[in-house]
Amino acid sequence: MLVEKEQLVIKSLQECMIVANHCMNECLAEEHVGRMLDCIYLDRECVEICSHLEQAIIRKSLYAKELAKICIAVCEDCAKECKKHDHKHCQYCAEICTQCVENCKKYLEV
Repeated sequence: MLVEKEQLVIKSLQECMIVANHCMNECLAEEHVGRMLDCIYLDRECVEICSHLEQAIIRKSLYAKELAKICIAVCEDCAKECKKHDHKHCQYCAEICTQCVENCKKYLEV
């Protein structure tokens, strides 16, 4: 059974995946998509590492804590990039990525 901090981080990871996917799709639909490439790339990286960490936590992987550290770095970079753009979806993604970072840090304290 998952402990409360694990449940909290999984919920945060899931929300981050949904929001980063949405941000990526919205960026791909932008008229000047070339200006959004870094954001798109980091959104994708964010979705992938969040998904991987979620599964690692669920199956009690020995590497979950190490993956959480990588997830923190990717989500921080994604938030930083998203903050550069005025689009609502980017700003919201930055906010959710930052929350995910905080919850991953709490998970590391388990």
